[in-house]
Amino acid sequence: MSGSQSALTYDTVLWFWRVVVNIFFREIRPRGAWNIPKDGPVIFVAAPHSNQFLDPVLVASEALRESKRRPAFLIAAKSEKRKVIGAFSRLMGSIPVARAADSAKTGSGRIALSPDDPCRVIGYGTKFKTELAPKKQIMLPKSLGSSVAEVVEVISDTEARIKKEFGGESGKTTNKFRERVQEMKNSEGKDGLEYRVLPFIDQGEMYGAVYKRLTEGGSIAIFPEGGSHDRTDLLPLKAGVAIMALGAMAVNPGLRVRIVPVGLSYFHADKFRSRAVVEFGSALDVPPELVDMFKTGGSNKREASGKLLDLIYDGLKTVTVRAPDYETLMVIQAGRRLYKPPGQHVTLGQVVELNKRFIEGYLHFQNEPRIQSLKADVLKYNRDLRDLGLKDHQVPRATRATWKTLGLLVYRLGLLLVWSTFALPGVVLGGPVFITAKLMSRKKQAEALAASDVKIAARDVVATWKVLISLGLAPVLYMFYAFLATVVAFKAGASTKWKILTPICTMIAIPIIAWSALKFGEAGMDVLKSLRPLVISLFPGQQVQLDKIRKERERLAKELSDVINEFGPKLYEDFEEWRILVPTSSAPPSSGQPGLWNRKSGTGSRGGVDGQGHLLTHPITWLDERIWGWTRSARRGTNVWAGPKSTEASRMHSPDASDEESEEETGDYDDVLGNIPGYVSPSNRLRSRSLANSYADLQQLKRSTEQRKHLHPEDHHLAPIKVPVDSSASVSPTSTTHPDGDGQPPSPSSPRRERRNSLEGNVHVGRLAVLDQEEPFKECTEDINRETQIRRRQTLPVNGQATSDTK
Repeated sequence: MSGSQSALTYDTVLWFWRVVVNIFFREIRPRGAWNIPKDGPVIFVAAPHSNQFLDPVLVASEALRESKRRPAFLIAAKSEKRKVIGAFSRLMGSIPVARAADSAKTGSGRIALSPDDPCRVIGYGTKFKTELAPKKQIMLPKSLGSSVAEVVEVISDTEARIKKEFGGESGKTTNKFRERVQEMKNSEGKDGLEYRVLPFIDQGEMYGAVYKRLTEGGSIAIFPEGGSHDRTDLLPLKAGVAIMALGAMAVNPGLRVRIVPVGLSYFHADKFRSRAVVEFGSALDVPPELVDMFKTGGSNKREASGKLLDLIYDGLKTVTVRAPDYETLMVIQAGRRLYKPPGQHVTLGQVVELNKRFIEGYLHFQNEPRIQSLKADVLKYNRDLRDLGLKDHQVPRATRATWKTLGLLVYRLGLLLVWSTFALPGVVLGGPVFITAKLMSRKKQAEALAASDVKIAARDVVATWKVLISLGLAPVLYMFYAFLATVVAFKAGASTKWKILTPICTMIAIPIIAWSALKFGEAGMDVLKSLRPLVISLFPGQQVQLDKIRKERERLAKELSDVINEFGPKLYEDFEEWRILVPTSSAPPSSGQPGLWNRKSGTGSRGGVDGQGHLLTHPITWLDERIWGWTRSARRGTNVWAGPKSTEASRMHSPDASDEESEEETGDYDDVLGNIPGYVSPSNRLRSRSLANSYADLQQLKRSTEQRKHLHPEDHHLAPIKVPVDSSASVSPTSTTHPDGDGQPPSPSSPRRERRNSLEGNVHVGRLAVLDQEEPFKECTEDINRETQIRRRQTLPVNGQATSDTK
């Protein structure tokens, strides 16, 4: 197959899967895609591998969409043999990898260790002569961590030598092995433990395919943890990825392989309509000295592989959210929610970044008494929320006057009835698919958990099986409905024309009904989740509990802010410079004097209050905001009775971003109208797709240290646009490190592509915030560049001398 045909096949297959994942996930947001090299060999190293077969789809989809790279994935040979997965993987040029564990067989008899030599294996009823051989491996039971050791010599049917003791030179596994053998002998009277034999796998063909693709300037993608899992931290990385990079450069002198770490963050990965973030880290260069060490072989080869693996692990740490246990992760997520100031909106990418920073800070200062006290208070607050049946984001809005609460409850019940009515036909027609997918995925989850040594609850396989079962069952169900409709048409005596058109129309109509049910049902679920705090607040005596927990939340938020202000600068020297959220009791005042009928909007955010200012645009949303004042951005009580204040907090939302992730199960339907097919906010019609991706995140604007030295202290919050880079990099000598004015960096897909005019200097974030959304991109860019050039002449040195208007 030619290169163009292969690319077309790859793109077609990936387009199909992109449609599938965009149905399953409510939001997929890329970050840092400008870090992907535009050409040359690249290895995408992705982690954590927490969503089985959907992980590769997300990585490949975002890599192709953002950089036009088509990575070939390394897939387990066992998975490649599956009918559906194998067929699609071959069409995308995946490289199968045989794993010894997939071909493991239970050994005859039982084994123990010699009391004198931990590397001598003693067998009881074993057949080492026929079942073992040099380079094969012995695997211990799950109770001993499934430790393996390579066989170096088979002495007899009951005696063999291993290369090194189980579990390494620490001796911990060896001691546990002997203790377990003694326990088994005392309790059951049996000698030794059961074991499994792993065959030796020659990976020469696989490495050859990898080297060939890298030599041709292509890219591959690998999950170095091995199999998928649902743990909160990374599994130990396999050495294969390091051998691939070093081996390719050793075989082809002059080849420059770059490694791009990719972090995958999910919010309830196993749930339908959850959210995901795909973050691309800075590309890593393979140090030449490690390549030289690798070429010498032996212990130097292993040392070089280990050092490169450490570099890769450090790179993955910058793009992944890693917690040592589930409790820590819950505390971190609760703390991040408490830290968000009122009225400030955070993007999905910023949520992930805040989680990473909170975890790093907590792990560094976790033994501090103040941190321990705060952790205990946050855990108690979480338990109190669970007892009341509330989510954290519902607490500030759970206290209202009784008459207003009752009216709002009735209003939302009516709204829920409307959305449910619209969604009901699709729910009924698609019910068999939903129910079957849920039941079958649970069965597969139980099977995966039983067969795995590393999974906690095997949630990593649930989403994959939900998708696969739905893909297989939905077409069959739709054809059955078409058949029923045709039978009805024949029995009703329809004309020949309608007998022919009935199955066609049915096959077209049912997917449309299903998609409508998805959107209306999603909106209805948001409203349904918002009812609980309203019902709770109407119960006698509950208002006291709600007031108490609201005050506790305010106290915790203040304490957390004080802790961060105290310990943050100790961990990060540039803490204030790179701060994502600035804690404050109220959000910054909004500009302008918005009136009752027409508010000014700097963002035109879909579903935000500023985007609801026009009565004729969306009467339902206007009524909901002005009379009841219940949306997220109006929780301070702005409504038609009180009227706006000139000093009230700004209600502007960041464009096209999610304010609440799935874990919080937001109930207020800020985006309900935006979820309805065909609705487009007036201020959003002219926006480019790029604003929906990672380049819309202002926190990713990179600063140039050298340029900042020449700025006055009051200008240190400015964000330089261009920074010098190493001439050996795969980008131009002056590399744009963040988006152009429209949010899109130079596309690395083609060197012949004409670049759009971009911002050229230090741009104040406030200057970007007041831009008119309807003003053309070109004119905006030119105006800002002119302002920047004037300021630069006043502040930047020329030939060592500062310039000024008077000189």
